Amino acid sequence: MKTHDGEGTLAERVVRWQRAHGRSGLPWQGSRDPYRVWLSEIMLQQTQVATVLGYYERFLARFPDVGALAAASEDEVLGLWSGLGYYSRARNLHRCAQAVATLHGGRFPGSAEVLQTLPGIGRSTAAAIAAFCFDERVAILDGNVKRVISRVLAFDGDLAKAAQERRLWTLAQDLVPTRGQDMPAYTQGLMDLGATVCLARSPGCAACPLQAGCAARRQGEPERFPVRTRKLKRSAQSLWLLLAQRTDGAVWLTKRPGTGIWAGLHCLPVFESAEALDTTIAVGNGAERPATSALAAREDLAPFVHVLTHKDLHLHPVHVSLEAKAQLGIEGAWVSAIDWPALGLPAPVRRLLEARALDGLA
Repeated sequence: MKTHDGEGTLAERVVRWQRAHGRSGLPWQGSRDPYRVWLSEIMLQQTQVATVLGYYERFLARFPDVGALAAASEDEVLGLWSGLGYYSRARNLHRCAQAVATLHGGRFPGSAEVLQTLPGIGRSTAAAIAAFCFDERVAILDGNVKRVISRVLAFDGDLAKAAQERRLWTLAQDLVPTRGQDMPAYTQGLMDLGATVCLARSPGCAACPLQAGCAARRQGEPERFPVRTRKLKRSAQSLWLLLAQRTDGAVWLTKRPGTGIWAGLHCLPVFESAEALDTTIAVGNGAERPATSALAAREDLAPFVHVLTHKDLHLHPVHVSLEAKAQLGIEGAWVSAIDWPALGLPAPVRRLLEARALDGLA
């Protein structure tokens, strides 16, 4: 494993490159505040930087420190997170803040080993916080960094297998700088290389500071790495959404179960068939008159597809207008047009409600 040449070790080259050419304009970069680094790391998981920027600023404005986040309600946290996706991250974010407040006196632990005991903090996230904020000599291995290290070493172990991933962790740890004070630049540099140079497709090898020692480049096939044989199996599901709206603009919302799609979020009632939705509208809640007698109008809105990581959701929204005192025979409650924007809502549901609100103004 050749990681040293006339230009220095791999770590030294990464550090020099990062200080001269790496990214520096993102709001969380250069911070030694564990709260800000942790928040950015969680938000950036499986999410583009451009998407995260606005959410990061809004979170800091509302929750400037871990104590403020710990004291918030889950609904408020999910409301601010709404639209960012992968909502388990938001629930773990809240739980982690509470754990830091109650178990660690409001201060993030200073080692990656202890950080990993907190909710929602995995090995790479813990290492990033420890490297950026506490100069700990510990490797990170997020998706971008796996690609860089795998290519430099021409590591051909199948990362779909846990044993091979553990091997790569060991190799990555061997590459970290000898000086702790270089850890922030080294860690950021690997992230920057993966995000801007060592791309999954068409890597920019000519601009890479590691090109001379990159085994994958010497082999002429950098895009073959990293190796991962297991493919994500996608599925599809059709769901019907009941957008029930009163004449005063309130909508009927229910809370999703704690597991499954949109777990724990406020949502329009969801049905697995059009017939089940129609039955609910017709039966009402067993009151003196069924919901259909209070039905002012019904409209089948245009269906659309919402793409999740593992599944395509074919959504069929049905809008019904109901009289002011109407009730539905399902769990939930009427939520006013003033209150629902602050709730944690699935992204497609939020878009539907916003579209109806705009239609009402037209």
